[in-house]
Amino acid sequence: MDYDLFSLGDVTLQSGQVLPGATLAYKTYGSLNADRSNAVLLPTFYTGTHVRNEMFFGPDRAINPEKHFIVSINMFGNGLSSSPSNTQSPADRGHFPLVTLSDNVACQKTLLENVFGIEKLLLVSGWSMGGCQTFQWAAQYPEQVENALPFCASARTSPHNGVFLEGVKAALTADAAFMGGFYEYPPETGLKAFARVYAGWAFSQTWYRERLHTALGFETAEDVLLDWEQDHLNWDANDLLAMLASWQNGDISSNGLYQNNFHKALQSIRAKTIIIACDNDLYFPPADNELEVGHIENGELRVYESPWGHCVASGGNDPKFQDFLDQAITDLIG
Repeated sequence: MDYDLFSLGDVTLQSGQVLPGATLAYKTYGSLNADRSNAVLLPTFYTGTHVRNEMFFGPDRAINPEKHFIVSINMFGNGLSSSPSNTQSPADRGHFPLVTLSDNVACQKTLLENVFGIEKLLLVSGWSMGGCQTFQWAAQYPEQVENALPFCASARTSPHNGVFLEGVKAALTADAAFMGGFYEYPPETGLKAFARVYAGWAFSQTWYRERLHTALGFETAEDVLLDWEQDHLNWDANDLLAMLASWQNGDISSNGLYQNNFHKALQSIRAKTIIIACDNDLYFPPADNELEVGHIENGELRVYESPWGHCVASGGNDPKFQDFLDQAITDLIG
């Protein structure tokens, strides 16, 4: 896999713990113009890498590497940037500390400034946890984000979302082989259980009822579950839990800047913002975004209707969503 690494040294996290020898994996596309005004940041999502972010841009897309300088940065915990699976002792495996979205964004800012001299972003955008980081960027560094487009995401992880995450976490850690994060071999039973619970939330009830899994080549719902099992067996269990912890603790106001005043954090966003929600997203329902957008001065919510739920944005699942997304980006950055 082709990417670059940026060394941050030892990073003191929000928790006060230290992430030793921290590194961020990233890849760039296109060229930075002379005044550094064409920079687009795409943070990664849960179980995603910069490679999967490539489905959101192209020469015929609203985010275009022939016009824009695209920086795709892998979040901590995804196995490429610092993660339980690749970090040295004493922060390895089950000892890996909580890395918040605020920590992620602060380190991304350091990378952009030190490597490219980028102090202002034309656009920050991302799907799912990439969108949560988009909200974090817009609130944490309001003067440095001109436009923001989070999709299928939220500015704060809701209680219901947290309960869902507790469910998949419990399924994984119940495997005796997990051994508190210090497993001697992959806890395959736990990983498969994690995947089965997760698959019930990724798509909507309508999607399963109307057998839309056949569009992906799966004859039955059980075939979907088996596919998800195989996919999650490719992941390190501790890495999944590290990203899950970041997701569960997502809150743009949980820092010294806003001191848990969520409305103040939203009101501080200066970026022109379009939030895209899917009406059948079980993780990030439009109702949560409606509560958020009312406090963002230059904010707008656009709801896309699709039975594909949270996975509406993945690949070519719903081809019309790509047009919907690109139109919103065009409306922001032309």
